[in-house]
Amino acid sequence: MMLALVGGTHRTVPLALRERLVFSADQAIDAMRRFRERFPGREVVLLSTCNRVELYSAGEQSAGPPPTDQMVSFLAECRGIEKSELAGVLDGQLDEGVVRHLFSVASGLDSMVLGEPQIIAQVKQAWAIARDSETAGPLTGEMFSAALRTAKRVTSETSIGRERLSIPSIAVADFASGVFERFDDKQVLLLGAGKMASETLRYLRTAGARDILILNRSRSRAIDLADRLGATSGAWEDLEQQLQSADLVVSTTGATKPIVSEAMFSRAFSRRCGRPLVVLDLAVPRDFDPSIGRRPGLWLYSIDDLGAACEANRKSRQRELPAAIAIVDEETRRFMGDLHHRSSGSVIERLRADWSETGDTELERLFHRLPKLDPAEKSEIRQAFERYANKLLHPPMESLRSASHAGPPHGLLDALKRLFDLKD
Repeated sequence: MMLALVGGTHRTVPLALRERLVFSADQAIDAMRRFRERFPGREVVLLSTCNRVELYSAGEQSAGPPPTDQMVSFLAECRGIEKSELAGVLDGQLDEGVVRHLFSVASGLDSMVLGEPQIIAQVKQAWAIARDSETAGPLTGEMFSAALRTAKRVTSETSIGRERLSIPSIAVADFASGVFERFDDKQVLLLGAGKMASETLRYLRTAGARDILILNRSRSRAIDLADRLGATSGAWEDLEQQLQSADLVVSTTGATKPIVSEAMFSRAFSRRCGRPLVVLDLAVPRDFDPSIGRRPGLWLYSIDDLGAACEANRKSRQRELPAAIAIVDEETRRFMGDLHHRSSGSVIERLRADWSETGDTELERLFHRLPKLDPAEKSEIRQAFERYANKLLHPPMESLRSASHAGPPHGLLDALKRLFDLKD
């Protein structure tokens, strides 16, 4: 075993538990460093988004990745969750299963919205954080690099993702539009100023929204987003007041607990004089206390409420799915073949070294017996020896390369070791 994965997604982990499992960037850095301390020599990358938490580990020879049950225990410990709560909701994968899964994730084939473009940036960010934290390594580096290459192929060779559908687009088109026939006369309150907020703002603009106010704890980020996309910004301290006047609220913050409590919302809602309000809570953990949803005139949707609409989106793109899966399978076979071939590298190196040493010994013996050879003649003879050795080594090397594409070439490696008396 060289690669291992444990993780869960929106399909297996309930939202309430996903909220407790999610890692911020700083928490991910701390977790990966603790992982390296507990499992020395292992590589690790942690991918945490609103819809998935996945821990990837890699290692070679005696420092292979830890068993998946230990990885589950580690995740539970990091988030202060009983391991028993994660039983049945976190899946484990090994070696080829890890590669195929990551390639599918990066290509948007495992997303709530099939082909959604945000996931590729999230995969890049997770890998970058691991590199900067020095918890990634050659194996995870090659795997994540190959995943990005696979995603690029899926995007360029199929129509999946070309319509650029995403969670924000479906939230606006399928949910907010289900309540409001038009947006040009609505007051929109956007909470957060990250990538999700930016994309949501673009879709709102396309849908006709004009009056859009952005609130963010960092006022400078709210101002920057508002300036770039033609909205206005306000002070975070005015949140309760703005809830009183908004028609549509879209919340996308990275807060670790609800920013709108039952008490705050009750005060604001009581002053709305019965005007309807739509809240699209796209954050994980949720920004709005879920208990506020039991009110007439309020439509509160969480990210998991988008499931049915996302499934309809998946079915509409199903025709392109076989072609995308074929690309993932092809890239997975290529990567695993290269990975298995790597395992034969030490045998090839020892074989070359032994033959080179034997050749040098015989050449010195020959040159000693033929002292009248000039340097040019000696060089020609040496090159002939090297060409002859390379030709003899070519068939076993090609056999190793070919066998690697079918799986780890352990039998052939053992045969070569015995045949040429190669020592470990």
